[in-house]
Amino acid sequence: MFSVQLHPVTLSLLLPVGISFYTFQTLSYVIDVYRGKIKAERDFVAYAAFISFFPQLVAGPIERTDNLLPQIHSVKRFDCGLAMYGARQMLWGFFKKIAVADVVSVYVDRAYSGLRGCTPLDLCIAIFFFTIQIYCDFSGYSDIAIGVAKLFGINLTKNFSSPYFALSVREFWSRWHISLSTWFRDYVYIPLGGSRCSKIRGYCNLMATFLVSGLWHGANWTFVFWGGMHGAAQALERLTGQKDKSGKAAAKAIRWLIVFAFCNVAWVFFRAESFGDAIYIIKNAFGGIADINGYLHSNIGISRERALFSLAAVAIVWVYDFLSLKIDLIQYANQANRAKRAVVIVCEYALVAMIGLAVLYGAGSDQFVYFQF
Repeated sequence: MFSVQLHPVTLSLLLPVGISFYTFQTLSYVIDVYRGKIKAERDFVAYAAFISFFPQLVAGPIERTDNLLPQIHSVKRFDCGLAMYGARQMLWGFFKKIAVADVVSVYVDRAYSGLRGCTPLDLCIAIFFFTIQIYCDFSGYSDIAIGVAKLFGINLTKNFSSPYFALSVREFWSRWHISLSTWFRDYVYIPLGGSRCSKIRGYCNLMATFLVSGLWHGANWTFVFWGGMHGAAQALERLTGQKDKSGKAAAKAIRWLIVFAFCNVAWVFFRAESFGDAIYIIKNAFGGIADINGYLHSNIGISRERALFSLAAVAIVWVYDFLSLKIDLIQYANQANRAKRAVVIVCEYALVAMIGLAVLYGAGSDQFVYFQF
């Protein structure tokens, strides 16, 4: 009797951008109230602000009630230091999104849309650059959202913490999309029994959590397999008793390389249109190592200038994340003395200049990847 013709406009109305993020945020509130961890919010305006706080509405961080609601209720006064921190974090987020993610996406999109014409070198570049793209795209959005919130006197949850320097898959997930990984831990993994049960049951709980996490990203076997890979890797780490920070420098370097390589391969299944495409990429990128000529030629057709710009931008992110393991660089910039402040300003102008160059080069997709989830 009643029917709705499904076309792009209709679908965008039925499935608003970022629906899963604020659904998860609402679910955490309802579950915490049910469990008695928090009291139900009686102020409808405050509750509405909590659910629809615009900086993190469409792609997180997924906020918990005990962090965001008290800040919404508190009296706000302009804090110059907090605003400066927020502005600098926004600049860094825009750099990661525009000068890195959008630029390297050109390589990725060309490779994944024409796999059969790619050389092994093209496929290796696409694998590595998507690893960089997904990180800079998503963490860039998080930095922008957290920075905007600070302008309003709100401190949102830190969502990324140099994840590609992790020494184990477990540590990777403690640094990657922190608000989502802790959400699945608290509302899926622990209710299933967590690790406070038999080892076999604990491994099953871990796998179930990551399979659900993969399915959350999309109704496609590639996403489920991606989640299963991470669950299986963590189960293997538990089985072998691996610790995150033990061992000498050489051992740590090897473990870092293994984890980073694993993440690169896993992201192939996340990005590929089908399971067959993912297998083709991995087989032809790494299975033809003896094909020296294939690793010396590229069919993607990117200019040398753009390639050098991409590598320089990626190197900046890499150095920033490495230094961030020890200190908060934005806080350091805020507290810099007069001499150091001049260096900070030069660096910030350099970031702005690179953002401008990226726009002139013409980037790839300007949409945030996680807007689709």
